[in-house]
Amino acid sequence: MTATDTALVLDETRWSIVERRASMTAAERLAADVRYGLAQQPPTLPARWFYDEKGSVLFDEITRLPEYYPTRRETEILKARAADIVATTGATTLIELGSGTSEKTRILLRAFTARGPLLFAPMDVSVEVLADAAGTVAATYPGITVQATVADFDESLAPLAGDPGARLIAFLGGTIGNLDPEGRDEFFTKLRDAMAPGDHLLIGADLRKDPARLVAAYDDSAGVTAAFNRNLIEVLRRELQAEGLDPADFVHVARWNAEASRIEMWLRAATDVHARFPTLDLEWELAAGEEMLTEISTKFDLPGLHQVPVELGVEDGLVGVVEVAQGPLAGEAAGELRQLLRQLNMSRQQLAQLHKCPNHKDADLHSSLTI
Repeated sequence: MTATDTALVLDETRWSIVERRASMTAAERLAADVRYGLAQQPPTLPARWFYDEKGSVLFDEITRLPEYYPTRRETEILKARAADIVATTGATTLIELGSGTSEKTRILLRAFTARGPLLFAPMDVSVEVLADAAGTVAATYPGITVQATVADFDESLAPLAGDPGARLIAFLGGTIGNLDPEGRDEFFTKLRDAMAPGDHLLIGADLRKDPARLVAAYDDSAGVTAAFNRNLIEVLRRELQAEGLDPADFVHVARWNAEASRIEMWLRAATDVHARFPTLDLEWELAAGEEMLTEISTKFDLPGLHQVPVELGVEDGLVGVVEVAQGPLAGEAAGELRQLLRQLNMSRQQLAQLHKCPNHKDADLHSSLTI
């Protein structure tokens, strides 16, 4: 713990939570995001403000919906390859960025603890979620010590917990797709600066597929995602004492942007909106039919994923386990991936570590990789 960190919760034998001091408080960051975002054309707000207590509950419900395939597919890949990931990385510390409840990560935790003791270092913006997850993990896995950190990706990722060169950093759930190209560049720059030679990175990234299936995953028939999206308005109204804002005045919209290769979530004004933020001395209008962008989820192709090690400045390219969970195109995709890896001058031994998951009848695409 550095001089700028604050210990919030501590069980001296098994788990702890440290709050990393940020350049702005949460209230200051929200105010800055609203001032900047609502002035854009079209207006936009960062997706991080979805996740108040209600939003976190709604998102957990989303991951269990039949239309929302990413959680199921990533879970399948982790179950199939957890032992390979442990063997490839040899990590003694597992760091999870944007950890949330760490539910899927427990697949990796079980695999690591089968080998020996492990330091688990989840990182998230919510101290409540971290406290619950840290206590549960420590109680469930006697061989794991939990060192949780309350932090935002907008700040520096350094210093990372654990021994340099023996760490696995996990960034799962397709969260990399929620960053625009500039945001990805900034994220990878921070990650490169924080990592040490010998560290590994595990990324969960969603691949492009049938646009109809993508839209359905973000506009479910039960309306849970719509409620999740509109809850952002409730967050603004509550946290900023906003006047003239009502979630019922907005319609959830999910659409595929083929040019940017991403799903976009919008809130469309069902009526003229005239809002006032007295704490910010700000007024804002949105005419009926106009929209505000609330989230993006980029869907990658294999060449796009090939850019990850380039962005990280890894000269040797992809190392370790690469998974492609696909439908009928699995063989073709794996062939493309092998070609990409050859272009990165990978050795025979490294290429031998390429694995292909069984075909899935619904032709979902999802990949995880370590570098």
